[in-house]
Amino acid sequence: MELPVPWSSLIGVALFLVAVLLRRRWSSSSKYMLPPGPRPWPVIGNLNLIGPLPHRSMHELSTRYGPLMSLRFGSYPVVVGSSVDMAKFFLKTHDLAFLDRPAVASARHILYNGSDVLWAPYGPYWRQGRKLYQNELLSASRIKSTEHIRIEEVRCMLRDVSAAASRDGGAVVRLKDHLSMASFNVVSRMALGRKYIFDGAGSLMPPEAFRWMIQEFFFLNGVVNVGDVIPWLSFLDLQGYIKRMKRLSKMIDPLLEHVLVEHSERRRRQGEGFVPRDMVDRLLQLADDANLEAPIERDGIKAFILVKTSLSFTPSAGIYMSQRDDRSTRVNAGRTSSPLARIPQRSPPSGLSRSF
Repeated sequence: MELPVPWSSLIGVALFLVAVLLRRRWSSSSKYMLPPGPRPWPVIGNLNLIGPLPHRSMHELSTRYGPLMSLRFGSYPVVVGSSVDMAKFFLKTHDLAFLDRPAVASARHILYNGSDVLWAPYGPYWRQGRKLYQNELLSASRIKSTEHIRIEEVRCMLRDVSAAASRDGGAVVRLKDHLSMASFNVVSRMALGRKYIFDGAGSLMPPEAFRWMIQEFFFLNGVVNVGDVIPWLSFLDLQGYIKRMKRLSKMIDPLLEHVLVEHSERRRRQGEGFVPRDMVDRLLQLADDANLEAPIERDGIKAFILVKTSLSFTPSAGIYMSQRDDRSTRVNAGRTSSPLARIPQRSPPSGLSRSF
C-alpha cells in the first residue's frame, strides 16, 4: 500500500535532514586529530565499556589505548588522560582551559543549580568563593585557632567508642561511623559554630539518618546519569536518579534553612556589635555587601555550607562512591577485622523526612 503524497514527502525531507546533520557532525569531528580510542556505538557511545567503578574502567582502557585516549559518552566526546604527564598537562599547564565542569543533574538538583565552588563556572563568583575558603577556613591561622575543637572531638569520639565497645560484654563497634561523625563535628563547629547532629535531645535528626543522607549525597554525585550524557533522554529519568536527587534536596534544605535562620537571629540580636564567628556568619555578612563583584544569594550560602560539611566525609568518600570497595574496620573485645560491608539500602530511615 502506497503512502499518501504528503506523508511520503515529509518522510523524505526528514531522512534528508538526518543525513545532512550526520554528515556535518562527521565532517566537524573528523577535522580534529583525536587520540586513539574504542569505536563508539550509536546513541550510547562508549558507555557500554564503563562499569560501576568508572575510574577502574578507564584505567583498563588506558592500558590498551595509551595515556591519552578519546571516548564518547552518549552525545559528548571525552578525552581521558591517564598518566602523570597528562595530569600535569590538564591540571597545571592548561588549567584555565579545563577548569570548568560540565553541568550535571546532581549540581542542578542537590547543589542549588551549581552555586557552590565545586560546580560554579570559572569567574568572579568562583574566585570569590575560593578566596573565602582560603581565608576563612583553610588559612594557617584559622586551623591553629581551632585546634582545641579537634582535640575535644577526638576525646569525645574515644569516649563514645569505649562506651560502645563495653556494652553487652564487648559489642562490635563500627569505627567508620565514629570517625566520620567526629570529622563532621569538627567541621560543623568550625564552619557552623556548633554541633547540630548528635545523640540526644536537641539534635536536628538522628546521626544514623544524617549518615544516610551523606551516603546518598556522595552516591548521587558519583553516578553516571544517562540524562547528563544523552540529554534528549533526560526527561525519562531511566535510572531514577533525578527522583532521588529531588527527594534528597527536600530533606537537606530544611536543615540548612534552620542553620541560616539561627545565625540570622543571633546577628539581628547583636545589631551593630555583631562579630562573625564562623563561615555562616561571614557568608551572611558578604551576602549583604552591595560592593561584591558577584552577589551571593541565599541558595549560594546553602550550597557553600553543604559542600563544606560534606567534605568532612571525604576521607571515607570511597565508602559512598563504591558499592564493592566498602571495607569497614570493626573492633570486638580488643581485636580488629576488616570484613566487606554492604552499602545500606537507598530508602531513607524512618523519621528522616520530618520538618525541622
